[in-house]
Amino acid sequence: MFKWKKLILPLLLLIAMLIMSACGKSPADKQQDSNTYTLKIHMVINEQDPIYQGYAEFKKGVEARTNGKVKVELYPNGVLGNDEDLLQQAMLGGNVAVNSDAGRLGVWVPEMGILLAPYLTDNANEMQKLLKSDLVKKWTDELAQKKGLTVLSFNYYAGARHFITKKPISTPEDLNGLKIRTPGSPVWQETIKAMGATPVALPWTETYPAIEQGVIDGAEAQDSATYGAKIYEVAKYITKTGHIQLWNCLVVGTKWFEQLPKEYQQILIEESIKAGDFTTNKVLASEKELEDKMDATGAIIKEVDIKPFKTKSEIVYSKLNYQDLRQEVNKVLGK
Repeated sequence: MFKWKKLILPLLLLIAMLIMSACGKSPADKQQDSNTYTLKIHMVINEQDPIYQGYAEFKKGVEARTNGKVKVELYPNGVLGNDEDLLQQAMLGGNVAVNSDAGRLGVWVPEMGILLAPYLTDNANEMQKLLKSDLVKKWTDELAQKKGLTVLSFNYYAGARHFITKKPISTPEDLNGLKIRTPGSPVWQETIKAMGATPVALPWTETYPAIEQGVIDGAEAQDSATYGAKIYEVAKYITKTGHIQLWNCLVVGTKWFEQLPKEYQQILIEESIKAGDFTTNKVLASEKELEDKMDATGAIIKEVDIKPFKTKSEIVYSKLNYQDLRQEVNKVLGK
């Protein structure tokens, strides 16, 4: 009888632990779940841009799936500052995310810059295959480990970039002497130089007044950005060179991201992928509509033979030492 009494207490404790496990989380888990987190997403685009609309979907999905424990705030039009400052804040652990691209991130992981090299792929499907590959994952892992920036997903298609100028463009020679606004990253700068123009690095929000005042002669951008910023009002010639396929990514600070419960980390990744797919489909479906709207206001949109532009831009791969890397990319694409 005495032996049974000695066994009853441990047995009851074991049963109690099993019941707690089956019924839900421990008090410590519940305390962790009571925490709330806020993520501020910075972007220079406006509310009409498909990428902003994609982030609105991201916000909706994240807040629903975390029961409001992760709140997402959207800040368009560059109101939080410039991209570089916000990326630095993210590296230091700030609760900010940045709509970025391979050009800017390529400053820290040089291989990533090739994702914006001229005419790297022939269409959006090829680029999607590349962005989902182990090759690109290797680069994003390096970015997180070395610079403290975590890419949630790289599948926000912004569109093909074209020239928007005050004078008509038919060949690369027509770009000679023109000052063209472009981001400051090396791959963009070298691409515009190779095609004959002089690249000028300016914040996107300053592009309209710079063209209007004659500081620059034009810009290069995707249709959604051109339409959203009304650049066609001050530079009516849109030349469809499609020299760069622009894919954006949502980047958060690794320090901030890793403080989240694992469940929330996974939700952010999954919802970013969903939002990127939403954005890509919207961009592909709306390109003609945007061009029709700009055409109706007096913009002159022109298809050109892109072969001379491709030939001119080939030098970019040797200047930036991308020749071997390009062969790796072609292997991924099965070329």
